Amino acid sequence: MTSAALEILGLGLGILGWVGVILACGLPMWQVSAFIEANIVVAQTIWEGLWMNCVYESTGQMQCKVYDSILALPAEVQAGRALTVLVALLGLVALMVTVVGAQCTNCIRPGKVKSRIVIAGGAIYILCGVLVLIPLCWFANIVIRDFYDPTVPTSKKREMGAALYIGWAATALLLFGGCLICCCSCSQRDETSFPVKYSAPRRPTSNGEYDKKNYV
Repeated sequence: MTSAALEILGLGLGILGWVGVILACGLPMWQVSAFIEANIVVAQTIWEGLWMNCVYESTGQMQCKVYDSILALPAEVQAGRALTVLVALLGLVALMVTVVGAQCTNCIRPGKVKSRIVIAGGAIYILCGVLVLIPLCWFANIVIRDFYDPTVPTSKKREMGAALYIGWAATALLLFGGCLICCCSCSQRDETSFPVKYSAPRRPTSNGEYDKKNYV
């Protein structure tokens, strides 16, 4: 029962991480305006995401524009789009695979096959966490590099937005949930893989008594 509860916990963490990746993918706040030095005008805040740019006015109004051309986008934006969408699809596959092989479901009979299916689902969650970590770290590296680059104009410098932090939190949930699912499934398989030994029945001797060697 303990392994089943931990397995459900790992599945819940994986689902939360999957939802977090979808949220981070849709948010336009991957890069935000940096108000430093002479650039202290806070009337407008620029948000840059994977799918659109937004300008937030101090009056509360916001205008967003979807990118016109995909091929004209920077390499990190194209890679971020591809990987986050791939992770969203793989997260759905991991959810279905894990549910099919979970201990709390009866889709497959308990055994080695069911444990392997659950391990496959946990491995897919771990793969999702690794894949989504690539664009997050790529964007963070570019933002930090341009921020400290003296050749970049102050108006062009950006800071890391909320979408990056949501993505990192989702990555942690995916990795931890996937590892938890795999560990619980491996421990369950080890517990059920002990060989069963049967002892030979005791046979009575010719005089009707049991042989003494049966008691040794």
